[in-house]
Amino acid sequence: MNVDTMRNIDHYAGVPLACAGTIIKKTADFFIPPKKIKPKNVLLIELSEMGSAIIVDPAMRKLKANIEGELFFVIFSKNKVSLQLLETVKEENIYSIDESSIMNLAKSSLDFLKWCREKEIDSVIDLELFSRFTALLTASSGAVNRVGFHSFHNEGLYRGDFLTHKVSYNPHQHIAKNFIALVDALLSEEQELPFLKRVIPDSEIQIAKAVIADEEQDAIRAVISDMYEGFDKEKNPVILVNSNASDLLPQRRWDRENYGEVIKKILAYNENAIVLLTGAPAEKDGAQLLADYVDDKRCINFAGAVKFLQLPALYSVCAFMLTNDSGPAHFASITEMHTFVIFGPETPALYGSLGPTTPIYAGMSCSPCVSASNHRKTPCSDNQCIKIITPEWVFDTLKFKLDELTK
Repeated sequence: MNVDTMRNIDHYAGVPLACAGTIIKKTADFFIPPKKIKPKNVLLIELSEMGSAIIVDPAMRKLKANIEGELFFVIFSKNKVSLQLLETVKEENIYSIDESSIMNLAKSSLDFLKWCREKEIDSVIDLELFSRFTALLTASSGAVNRVGFHSFHNEGLYRGDFLTHKVSYNPHQHIAKNFIALVDALLSEEQELPFLKRVIPDSEIQIAKAVIADEEQDAIRAVISDMYEGFDKEKNPVILVNSNASDLLPQRRWDRENYGEVIKKILAYNENAIVLLTGAPAEKDGAQLLADYVDDKRCINFAGAVKFLQLPALYSVCAFMLTNDSGPAHFASITEMHTFVIFGPETPALYGSLGPTTPIYAGMSCSPCVSASNHRKTPCSDNQCIKIITPEWVFDTLKFKLDELTK
């Protein structure tokens, strides 16, 4: 299903179901008040964003250190692999929901209810920003403790009233800190309204780094050697360019020709540099158009050349990456590779990479135009926030990393 179809289902089916579910839940709690229990087997729900599976990792590690049971996760099937990069959650503790069709979505959602009870889930943290679908999953999970973002007196997305721990979403702090607030609310022995009444320091959102073996790096270099004759790891610095952005927010895309002009400048500035155009196998044709535009043997279509779980090894042998505001910026954060990320309708203040990074952001008066309150759907059809960013601007920003390669 495409993104708009899922948004429509979430609205037209989600609102009445959330309303009916709230009445049922409140009635049941009135006659049989729920007992307070200490969280043991905790489930986190984050369906739609692969990058968020990385951003939430500091919160998950804090949670694992403070519970005696197991950590579980539910995510859309297509995004499940992102959880395997850091392996914070055991493979057998991940439940994937099949979103490929309405029938598959319904079936896997019903099976989820049985799975929760088999795993004895007692606590759920809904990481989504005001999705009715995840609110319904949270309510029907059977968990006693239910934590999530609540709108309180704000106008916005109605998602029922199922939460035992209501956290105020803060649109002025990084989403990783909002995730920490959800964990703190669950672990708190005192009830607050709203959660969370403390300052979350930057030290709490430090990202864990992947452990990469020399053999994994050698395998990546072998692939590069196969695609670029005479590759020398000491002589040829490797630079990554990810020109793709997901369909969730197409306004994030910077024009292909702009990327092409930056790549030409990079190759002219460093005669030994190699640029790899990264992407999924399905993005190979688009990457080839960019390679054809650059028309240089040192610009290589690398889309689909390595498996997803090999990305940390790829990032670990590269000098830096230029990318749209999308998943790769967050996947790279688990390595020491520097990223340059182009932002437009979203802001780095909320969704910046937790690794070494430099955001490229115009900060126009209409930006960011997507938020939790509009379901991350903007009416904009003329993304000047991206168009105003020139190849010269981007090259001048990343030039210091090129200079470091010659020192």
